[in-house]
Amino acid sequence: MANHRSAEKRARQTIKKTERNRFYRTRLKNITKAVREAAAKNDKNAANEAFKIANKSIHAMVSRGFLKKQTASRRVSRLALLVNKIA
Repeated sequence: MANHRSAEKRARQTIKKTERNRFYRTRLKNITKAVREAAAKNDKNAANEAFKIANKSIHAMVSRGFLKKQTASRRVSRLALLVNKIA
């Protein structure tokens, strides 16, 4: 356990940060999963709609500092390839 005030504060901050990261990590998995499932069903309209949401959400995570810019670009690119294969 923390023995100093600054260490106690750090412990509290770590708990908050962990919860926030878990939320974003889960959200990222869910929006990616939605695109992949729509692509697997060959549903072009659903895949495009899910991709739009995913693209916006992933880039929003970059602005919040959850993802690096290149990581987000790679994820969006891979999802775009899946969606474009349907056509």
